[in-house]
Parts: sequence; structure tokens; C-alpha cells
Amino acid sequence: MIIDDKDKQIINHIQSDFPICKRPYAAIGEALSMDEKEVITRVAKLKEGGIIRRIGGNFSPEKLGFSSTLCGARVPEDQIDAFAEVVNSFKGVTHNYVREDEFNVWFTFIEASVEEIEKNLAEITKQTGITSIYNFPATRVFKIRAEFTVK
Repeated sequence: MIIDDKDKQIINHIQSDFPICKRPYAAIGEALSMDEKEVITRVAKLKEGGIIRRIGGNFSPEKLGFSSTLCGARVPEDQIDAFAEVVNSFKGVTHNYVREDEFNVWFTFIEASVEEIEKNLAEITKQTGITSIYNFPATRVFKIRAEFTVK
């Protein structure tokens, strides 16, 4: 997919500054000298093209009373897709990815409690037969603002 300068402006603007108002696309358009309809059309095209995965808020789980953890698993190569499908079926999983290492599948989990995470990990083990899932709960969180300027 080819993106032009206006698409790049939109991407750069909405990464961390998506307006919270009645007509956010009109506000974005005003900031970028575009009309609301053009912004909506371009964002839809960027989503269809896979450039924008999602538009939504991010929150600090611990400030809302949730628990979060990073999990690493040893999954045989021929079982990765099936394992990932099970892991991704849990609503508290926010990321799931493969790495080339002994622990080759990593995912993050956010739930209402540590006990709920442990219950879900036990269920993943039950459904997949993978017993080498390691839970690395966050003990201290360092938040960064990850922004990638598209040029």
C-alpha cells in the first residue's frame, strides 16, 4: 500500500493525540487542514490496508486495579499456530508473538487479579498440553511513550 503525505500526517497526529470529543475526525481535520470526510476516508483506507491496526485507548492496568504479566512458553514449532489460537482466545491477552529462542512464544496478560491470570494460564495448559508456560508478573512498571514518526 502506498501512503501519501496526508496519510503520513494523519498517522503521525493520531498515534498519541487522538482527540476525545464529539467529532474527533473533524478535530483531526482542522488540525491538519483537511475536512472531516477526508480524514474518515483516509483512516478507513489505512485500516483496510493494515497500516493502522486499531484505534483505541491505552490505560495503566495497575492504576485501575488490574494485574499484568508477561508469559514465556516453550512450544514445539509444529504447535505454535494452535497454541497461539488458544492464547488469543482469552480476552486479557494484549500481545502474542514468536521469538527465535528456547522460550519461543511470548504474550502479555491483563486481568482483574493474579489469581485470574493463573487460572487462565492453567486453562491454556489444559487446552494445549503445553506445560512450559512461565509467568513473569510485573513488579515495577516503566511506561514509555512509543511514537514512530512516519516520514
